[in-house]
Amino acid sequence: MPVLPRSIVLHRNHRFHQVARFALVGGSGVAVNTVAFILIVKVLPYDVHSPAFALYPTPYNVRWLHVVSFLSFLIANVWNFEFNRIWTFKHSGVVERTRFGHFFTVGLAAQFVGFFILTALTHPGSPLRLPADVFDDSTGLRTMAYWAQLIMIIVTTPLSFLLNKLWTFKHDHLEDDLDHAERESHLPPPVTRESDWRGSAR
Repeated sequence: MPVLPRSIVLHRNHRFHQVARFALVGGSGVAVNTVAFILIVKVLPYDVHSPAFALYPTPYNVRWLHVVSFLSFLIANVWNFEFNRIWTFKHSGVVERTRFGHFFTVGLAAQFVGFFILTALTHPGSPLRLPADVFDDSTGLRTMAYWAQLIMIIVTTPLSFLLNKLWTFKHDHLEDDLDHAERESHLPPPVTRESDWRGSAR
């Protein structure tokens, strides 16, 4: 059984540590998003379920719930990117602030999906609305908007994680070279022709 070079073993460990750190950063981002959402709702001078502006020419409105969710997304998005840049991928040398455009685009796509989830969980006419008799906004733990935001984050996080890993924080050239070396380590040694052996023995 072939023994993998030490560089490849270290590379595999490095990948595992990156995934673990990426997951931890994502978990901290959920906390940052949730706390930011709650704080903004508390200082907002409007009812979070009231319309913020109309979506002309449609009969629909954007509610303050969506606005607050977007603002908390912006805060968490910057937090996650900077944390990943200075900690998760600090040794790879591939994560620059220019990649924030990719990271923000992925987060924006997930947030767009999240808007539909928020609407489905809070709109009075939605069959998926959270039960109003339980989430009656009487206390913080029974506030419908808080739970809808948390559920939205949990549902959309796997999507943003996958897209960021495959696009924003994809492998650099060094890791590609190590992948190639790992594949070659499983190949049998080259066969030396007898004529070459005789020529070298003279």
